[in-house]
Amino acid sequence: MTHDRILDRLWLTLMLLTLGSAWLAESAETGLLVTLAIALVVSFKGLMIVDHFMELRHANVVLRRLMRIYFYVIPSLIVLVYLFPRQIANLTSLS
Repeated sequence: MTHDRILDRLWLTLMLLTLGSAWLAESAETGLLVTLAIALVVSFKGLMIVDHFMELRHANVVLRRLMRIYFYVIPSLIVLVYLFPRQIANLTSLS
């Protein structure tokens, strides 16, 4: 399979995941399972964008790792905010 064909299929997959996540977020009851699913989709999409669309797969190892760490940290924060909303609100408030 050619590189362009792989990118086309990956783009279509990312679009379907985006639409599915939006549908899930709007229609499902809020819960840990939904939050985990959305966090996993965010992580997967980010990693695919970094590796394939930003073409960092063969870039400097440090730069690639820094970009990939972002997509492990943000989904983790999404789950933590769901699990500990009051504590995080207290940590981030100005008063």
